[in-house]
Amino acid sequence: MEPRLAGGRVLKLMVLAEVAARMDEAFMRAALVLAADAGRRGEVPVGAVVVLDGAVVGEGFNQPIGSHDPTAHAEIVALREAARRLRNYRLTRAELYVTIEPCQMCVGAMVHARIARVVYGAREPKAGAIESAMRAHEHPCLNHRMQALGGVLEAECRTAIQEFFRARRSEEDPVDC
Repeated sequence: MEPRLAGGRVLKLMVLAEVAARMDEAFMRAALVLAADAGRRGEVPVGAVVVLDGAVVGEGFNQPIGSHDPTAHAEIVALREAARRLRNYRLTRAELYVTIEPCQMCVGAMVHARIARVVYGAREPKAGAIESAMRAHEHPCLNHRMQALGGVLEAECRTAIQEFFRARRSEEDPVDC
């Protein structure tokens, strides 16, 4: 039997959880659109959006190749835009949605920006710094803690990356005639 709280609170909590999950999916879909932009430009298809109070305040996609900037990961670009737009490098209460698990550099930037929550799609087994290769956001010496949630629209996010690299490999393979 399901526990009952006064005033229908169980139902309210269930509804709130469903609304939050739908919002997570909607913002991840926005990040997927940006990832597709990166892929069309020949960049690894990763997209990110920074959200504050339910509104997108920063967005970015991978662009280290085109910008000649090794730090131009989707997350960094989105954080920079959000900070400029809000005129504050502290993005307290903001959430960052990204299609692939962030690397250590991006996790560090999120900690410095005071991101409240990071939500990502697919795991990055080699360089993911939230759960795969390390748990950088949980280091005991950090002065900020952020929540993390992985697996939102995981299949779509993973497919975007896999199709990009599959196409790139087929372009590199010589055709026997």
